[in-house]
Amino acid sequence: MKPTLHFLSDSLAQQIIDEAFHTLCTLGIEIQDNTLLSLLAERGATVKKESSRVIFTEDIINNALKDVPSTFCLYDIHGHQTHDFSHANVHFTPGSSALHITDKEGIKRKPMTADYIQYVKLMTRMDHIASQSTAFVPDDVNEQIADSYRLYLSLMFGSKPVVTGTFSEKSFDIMKSMQIVIRGSEVALAEKPLTIFTCCPNTPFKWTDETITVLTACAKASIPIELVSVPMTGFISPVTLAGTLILHTVENLSGLILSQIVNPGTPVLYGGCASVYDMRHSTMSMGAVESMMLACGSAQIGQTLGLPTQAYIALSDSAHLDAQAGMETGMGAVMAATAGISNISGPGIHDFLNSFSLEKLILDNESCAMALRAAKGIEPKEDFPAIPLFEELLKETHLLISDHTRRHFKKEILFPGPVIDRSNSLTRTASPPTLMERAHSEVRRHLHAYEAPALAEDKRQELMRLMKAEAARHGQEHLPNFSDTE
Repeated sequence: MKPTLHFLSDSLAQQIIDEAFHTLCTLGIEIQDNTLLSLLAERGATVKKESSRVIFTEDIINNALKDVPSTFCLYDIHGHQTHDFSHANVHFTPGSSALHITDKEGIKRKPMTADYIQYVKLMTRMDHIASQSTAFVPDDVNEQIADSYRLYLSLMFGSKPVVTGTFSEKSFDIMKSMQIVIRGSEVALAEKPLTIFTCCPNTPFKWTDETITVLTACAKASIPIELVSVPMTGFISPVTLAGTLILHTVENLSGLILSQIVNPGTPVLYGGCASVYDMRHSTMSMGAVESMMLACGSAQIGQTLGLPTQAYIALSDSAHLDAQAGMETGMGAVMAATAGISNISGPGIHDFLNSFSLEKLILDNESCAMALRAAKGIEPKEDFPAIPLFEELLKETHLLISDHTRRHFKKEILFPGPVIDRSNSLTRTASPPTLMERAHSEVRRHLHAYEAPALAEDKRQELMRLMKAEAARHGQEHLPNFSDTE
């Protein structure tokens, strides 16, 4: 059986959902979009135009829950399926949108195009992280094209689906056009999604015109959305975990309703980034155990509603690539996997979502492998009856070359890569390298072994044309030269 981590009883999960329904139908949500206000009024919602506040009905909420798909899949640039968000399937993706990169010396600096390309190349070889994300923001391009440029590099050098996002409708348009280049048509893109776009309400209880623009655009194009409510305990949500989960559920249900009003059947991940607000340091602590509990609890509510889920977890608040970073990331990864969160966002990120590390990504790939193995649980494999095995053990004094061992050891035991040191003083021939030295060595090894995805040349040229035109529109005549990234 698969182990299952639950922090909520079934009755408490349902009570939180019921309270969220009541809040939506009593206090409502502010929605700064006149078209959506009109559509909701037509469906029976009470719309207070002077405040843009919408009071929902239970029918509106329930109809949206009926329309939203219970699952969907993602596909790589070649159209091969990589994700199935049904049942308790679990997938990892790197954390997103860091403003700094931490190098192998532990020094933080602004990332450049060369760093992003190295990241994408590494991601083609991270076997336990199923998708890319637009992980950090290159500083050598105009900030107005940062969102589209990251997707562009991800498609030019990588093959995995991309978790991304933007706040600009014009940026969304170019990012959608890039995906259509890969798929061939808007219909083909809807049939085989290549990206997920993050859409965030403004906590508490508000969708601004900026935050709702991309949600609406995604829904119209049937591009999957992950709803990411960002409450912080005791600051912009109740200090209690249950109270924060109620607020989180209200905001996510509101986004789900809006997506289905625009286009019934829009794929949605019920996601979130709920966290502890540490009043001592004025920080949003993602490494706090309560933040991990909130991530798992929100996923349980999403599962109760019959939806695939997402959460920011398996990351660290630590400013350094140290034991704290490993502890918080590994603990979160195992909790998330055993809670059955469909899409887990976090590997590679540290320092309160502000910094990304290629070396940490290497180590986190191993954490993901261990978490995925733990989530599979323990199942017998020719273990009953046990007497024949034990008789062989007593006779031979070991089972190293037994038929049973040779049949099952590769699937039963997870053997990590070189970044994990399992040698001991009897097998070492010299002073062992440090974790950071091993991780950096693995970065170099994977980059050396990188093989570019076989993207058709006409598609590459069209992506380049679109990106250059977008850059020129914002006054950047030349993009960084790829040859400078080697």
